[in-house]
This record gives sequence, structure tokens and C-alpha cells, in this order.
Amino acid sequence: MAKGLLITYALWAVGGPAGLHHLYLGRDSHALLWMLTLGGGGLGWLLEFWKLPSFVAQANRAQGQRQSSGTGTPPLSPIRFAAQMIVGIYFGLVALISLSFMASFYIVGLPLAVGLGVLLVAAVGNQTSDFKNTLAAAFLTSPIFYGYSIAILPISLAASITAQKHRRYKASVGSETLSVRLYRLGLAYLAFTGPLAYSALYNTAATLSYVAETLGSFLSWFSFFPLFGRLMESVLLLPYRFWRLLVGDPGFSSSYFQEWEKLYEFVHSFQDEKRQLAYQVLGVLEGATNEEIHRRYRELVKIWHPDHNQHQTEEAQRHFLEIQAAYEVLSQPRKPRVSWI
Repeated sequence: MAKGLLITYALWAVGGPAGLHHLYLGRDSHALLWMLTLGGGGLGWLLEFWKLPSFVAQANRAQGQRQSSGTGTPPLSPIRFAAQMIVGIYFGLVALISLSFMASFYIVGLPLAVGLGVLLVAAVGNQTSDFKNTLAAAFLTSPIFYGYSIAILPISLAASITAQKHRRYKASVGSETLSVRLYRLGLAYLAFTGPLAYSALYNTAATLSYVAETLGSFLSWFSFFPLFGRLMESVLLLPYRFWRLLVGDPGFSSSYFQEWEKLYEFVHSFQDEKRQLAYQVLGVLEGATNEEIHRRYRELVKIWHPDHNQHQTEEAQRHFLEIQAAYEVLSQPRKPRVSWI
């Protein structure tokens, strides 16, 4: 049965952020992507308004050709590449929050999460990419940055480049019933949200702290690029701004997003507390210059280096790690806060 444009627009308006219109058009990968990102933070959902006619035409054309695969290689798309990078980072951050307790997380869990995020974007529409090569690129990049949250960025970059290199049109597939498609989407959705929901419900305090630390670490990557850092902070506020765009600024809006605002403020307060603790560990006054911090760091490293404290190795190792962590925190410049308005 041919797909209707009016029905597509109606589903886009009613359940667009949940991907209902993509489900109707048979674009299951796009539907799952929208389910997991709430329509790309609302921005992707709004931009789709102008693309729906082409989506409907593509769905009807594929249906008439019984899902025949395209020939040749799809054109290179900078937008798709950027989306692969962003979603790969997003999947990696969610994995850091919910799965970092795994013993082999940085070897298995993190590259797998980032790679699957990249592959999900690669499979949007009538295109796809090579599953094995994309995941291989993620797994080979991960050990280079073992133990660092910044590993998300190079893993996503390597996987995205590989996915673009091996891009192709989807092969012919037979038609599937709606129940089978919903079953597959449901399993994928639960696999993504299940660990995160478990962490939030059964270890709320630790999860909240780890969310703050993860987001703070993520934003600190861009400390040397203030403009880009402020841009990333604005991206994190997209759900809040998206809701204000829809309903204006009634009392319900501010109360509905009160917890979101508290979480965002907690990210900054958490970073401030880390800096205060770092000043205490190094034994310097708040606002000390970089030279004073560096000089004090060198002094404490000489005192507490494990090689110089063979009689109290465990205590020296603990102090040595605390000193290094404190110095790393104070070496990062403070970032200005963005406005919620």
C-alpha cells in the first residue's frame, strides 16, 4: 500500500520525536535513532518538516521496486558523518554512565557502544555500512586511550571514518510484519535504556554524581576551544530550549524542567567542589597562580613518590594518585556558565 503524505505529517506532528512517522514509512533505523535521542534533541525533528515529501517518495519507490538495492556507492555526506560522530559520542557517554562498572569496559563496552551508535546513523534511510570493519576500527582505537573518558572522541572519529569509507546501499530484503519490526525495535530500545534505568533507580546518588563527572569531563575536552565548548553546552540544553519553544514560558515549563536545571547546575557545582578539594590536596590557597600550583605539585610528588616510601607503599601510592588528580583538575581553566534564557 502506498504511503500517504498527510498521514506522515500527522504522525510527525503527534509522535515525531518518538519516530512514529519513520516507523510508518518503514525507516526502522531512523525510528530507533529518534526514539533514543528524542528526535535529535528536537532539532532534527523540526528540520524534518521539509524532508517528509522526499521520505514518502523514497518509501513508495522502494515499495514498488520490492526493496531493490541501489547500485554503486552512495555520495559522501558531511551531515551524515557529523551525525555519526555526535551519536557515537552520545552512545559512549551513556555507556560511561551506566556500564563503567564492567571490568573490561574500556576494551569491550565502550568501543561496542560507540561503534553501534555510528552504525545506527549509517543505517538511516537506504544506506548502510560494513558492520565488522566499523566495529573493528572502534575496538582497535580503544586500547590507545585506555582508562580515559576522552577515548570516546577518537573512537567515534575512527568508527565514523570507517563507516563512511565502507558506505553502501542496503541490499534487497523481504517485507516483514509490523509485529516483527516492533519486537526488534523494542529489544534495541531496552538494550540501550535498561542499564541506564537500572543505574538510576538502584544507585541514584552514585549515578547522578557520575553523570555530573562525565558531562564535566566531556565539556573539559573543549577547554582550549571556548567557543566550541559553549556550543557543546548549548547542545546539552537543547531539550530545555526545545520545550520552551513549544509551550512558551508558563509556570508548567519551569517546574517541568526544574530537575533538568538542577542536574545541569550540579555539573558545575560538582566541578567547583572538585577544584576546592584539589586546592586542599595540594595545600595551596584558592586562586593560586599556575606557577605556585606547579611548584607545589613538584614538591609533593618528590615527597610521596612510591619509590621514596618503600616502608609505606600503599599510603604513598594513595597520596601520589591524589596529588596527580588534583594537579590535573587545577590545570584545566574554568569555563564560563551559559545562560538558561
